[in-house]
Parts: sequence; C-alpha cells; structure tokens
Amino acid sequence: MSIQPANRLKAVSEYYFSKKLKEIAEMNAQGLDVISLGVGSPDLPPSEEAVEILCNSAKQADTHGYQPCIGIPELRRAFAAWYKDWYKVVLNPDTEIQPLIGSKEGILHISLAFLNPGDGVLVPNPGYPTYSSVSRLVEARILSYDLKAENGWQPDFEAIEQLDLSGVKLMWVNYPNMPTGAPASQECYRKLVDFGKKHSIIICNDNPYSFILNDNPSSILAVDGAKAICIELNSLSKSQNMPGWRIAMLAANPQFVEWVLKVKSNIDSGQFKPMMLAAAKALQAPKAWYDGMNKIYRNRRKIAEHIMTVLDCTFDPKQSGMFLWGKIPAKYGSSSELADEILYKAGVFITPGFIFGSNGNNYIRISLCCKEEKLQEALERIKNKLN
Repeated sequence: MSIQPANRLKAVSEYYFSKKLKEIAEMNAQGLDVISLGVGSPDLPPSEEAVEILCNSAKQADTHGYQPCIGIPELRRAFAAWYKDWYKVVLNPDTEIQPLIGSKEGILHISLAFLNPGDGVLVPNPGYPTYSSVSRLVEARILSYDLKAENGWQPDFEAIEQLDLSGVKLMWVNYPNMPTGAPASQECYRKLVDFGKKHSIIICNDNPYSFILNDNPSSILAVDGAKAICIELNSLSKSQNMPGWRIAMLAANPQFVEWVLKVKSNIDSGQFKPMMLAAAKALQAPKAWYDGMNKIYRNRRKIAEHIMTVLDCTFDPKQSGMFLWGKIPAKYGSSSELADEILYKAGVFITPGFIFGSNGNNYIRISLCCKEEKLQEALERIKNKLN
C-alpha cells in the first residue's frame, strides 16, 4: 500500500524558520547556547492594562464559549478607532473590518477567497515567503516582481507593466517593507491603487510594522478610492507585542470582507473572547506607550548596526521596523554562506536574505527582538570568532 500526500505539497517545503529553529534547538541541547537574532517575535510584553483585562475576563464563567467569526463588536470598534486615530482612515466596524487569527492566516483566507487554480499573483522579490507558499498551496500562478535597493525597494511599475498580466487577480505588497525596512511613500500607494484599478488587480497591503521605529504610520486605505480595489492586513503581533495571541484584522470594502468571511467561517470558530477584549484595550494605547517601546528598539538597533559594521555589511540607516537589513561584503558568495559562518563559528543565528527571494541573496537580516545584553554578547562573539 502506498499513500501519497496531495500534489500541492510538492510545491512547498517546510517553513525555513521551522527547520532552522529545530537545528538551533539541537545545538542548544548540546550546550552551545546559540543567540537567535533571526525570528521577529517581540520579547516585550503587551500593555499591563490589556493583560489585566485578559486575566479578569478569563475568570468569568460566561467567556469560554464559541465566539462569532466576525469578532465581538468591542474589537471591531477598537480597530476602527485605531485606524481613525493613527492612519486617518474611516472604517465601518460592522462591514469593513474582519478580525483574524493572525495576518499569516489572513493571507490564506484572502487567497482562497479570490484565487482559482491558475490565476496569477504578483509577489515581491524579496518578500515574505508566505505570499509564495500560500499561492502555491491554492495552485495559483506566481509572477515575481523585483524590489531593488536602487529604487528604494519600491515597485518598478514600468517593469511590472511589461509582464503578462492576463489572469492576474492579486498583488501582494508589504509596507513598511519586510525584510528591507523601506517605507512606502504616498506616491507609491497612489500608484498601487491606480495600477490595481487599471488592471482589475486586488492590491493586498500587509501592514504590521508601521509602529516600529517609524514616526508616521500610514495605510494604503488613506488613498482616495483605495477601498474599491485594496485590502489591508494589520496585526497586533508587532505593534502591541502580542505575536502569540494571534490577533489581527483586514480592512476592505464590504463585498471583499463578505467574501473573506465566507472562507474564514468554514475554517475556524472565532477567537477567545477574553483575548479579544484585551486586544481592544491594547489598541487604545497612547503615543507614550509606543514611544517607550521604540526607545528600547532604538537602543537595540544601535548594537545591531554595530554588528553589521563588524561584518563589513552596509545598510540604509533610514530603514524602519524591527529588523536591520544589510548587504553582505563581496567576499561571500551568498547570504547563507555568511549566516552559516556566524552560526557555526560564533553561535549566533542571523537570517540569510535568500529566504525572501533571489534579490535578497546578498543580504542578511538581524532581528531586534532580543535584549540588549544578548545583542551585545552576540556582537562580542562575532568580533572574537570571525576577526
């Protein structure tokens, strides 16, 4: 008897971090004490007020049942207020917001809602690997578009127009950008909206990094007419230090939201009510809370920049987000070569840029989700072992 998995699994492999973290766990089990500067999992806590609401609500007898897939009204209203206060975008909490169990899951919901097998998807290179893997799982056709340093990691619309766009239904964009840290200009957002309308391509902006080392949170939905063709994903994982809570949302016009809900309601059974109530509170955080978080990230960033300098990597000091993206020196043939050297010689894990696409092959990425003393230790290890 021979049992085989679905053909779609042949198009994807296990997520890079899933595999690499297993290797690091084995190294740690051998007593090597690897310092991980790879994954962007915030190590800072959510607001005390949010945690308090979670604990108090979880003690109530009536908060443990199934919840609606559309989320509780308190959470949808909190998302709407957050968008109005910070992004200057007005959203109807009843029809234009859909809470999600993480924006990574939202990428799958959107793909299932809009893509038939063979439909085209524009995916950035470099870009978040999940855009490609999910597109393969739904048997879509991937068209890669280049992001390059000389263009500020912005889409080259002239080059994209030269692609065969017939049958393309979605375009994934991600600003502030991961992995490069590049911000999006309002001009870029306007061009994306115009491009989407011209070709009837839905523009999906993944926007979880807009509060990290960034003084001007922005949304593609602030562009006039954007709701007609755009979907924006946002998340509390980074901005509110809640990655394990799996609280996110998407915003779009009511028709798009309704179609996504058709998919979502057949996949999950809603979120834990105490977490949603706590998330609603977290979204009310004042500017001082974000400022305090960014002060910590700013201090960590200085050490990360020092690590890049010691490695002879170059970087754009204007980049934002919770990572530092740097170009490797010419003596290394690839990012994986440098990343492996750092891991096996210094016991420090840094993400090689090739996992984000071929345009990332000559880059590495350092996560700022690591305490200053550990970052400093990583710096000292690299100085001692690689020089």
